[in-house]
Amino acid sequence: MAHYTFPDDFRALYNHALAAYAAGKRDAATLFNATQTTWLASNGLSAQALFDYAEDEHGAGVPGFGHALTIETVRRDYFLTAQGGQASSVVADPDTWPGKHEALHGITWLPRLLPKARAKLRGELPASMMYCCGGDRLFFQTHDILPAEFLSLVWRHENEDAAIIAWTVARSLSTRTKTGTRR
Repeated sequence: MAHYTFPDDFRALYNHALAAYAAGKRDAATLFNATQTTWLASNGLSAQALFDYAEDEHGAGVPGFGHALTIETVRRDYFLTAQGGQASSVVADPDTWPGKHEALHGITWLPRLLPKARAKLRGELPASMMYCCGGDRLFFQTHDILPAEFLSLVWRHENEDAAIIAWTVARSLSTRTKTGTRR
């Protein structure tokens, strides 16, 4: 595995996913060849994540390569560092997550995003879920949070919801103060 060339190697697979999706390929399981799939797995990444990025970029022009790279870099670092390069065998159950309209400290989506971000960080998202989906992006834009920044925050405070919530509330208040908006 080459560490220094990770961004370039990731870009090649990202572009491959975009081209394959544009050409009509709609199955994450067959999106990449065996060598590409092995590279993804050795970096703690999934074909499903790249498929999701390609699907959303094809349909809405977002989240874009920059967000994909930074998110997957955090995931890769967690995989190599915290997980010792060993993939989790757990698959998260989104039916156990809080609802999309639930709020903490007046911040809608945050209760749902906490377990979702942990699942992304650990490589435990089911194929039906995407970190940085449309709902996540609205949350991140509203509160001026970089998606990878939030993922990194969750890693730093992995089992400390209070610290994550406090940071998010402070960022949200700071954003509202700067823009003069009320939510």
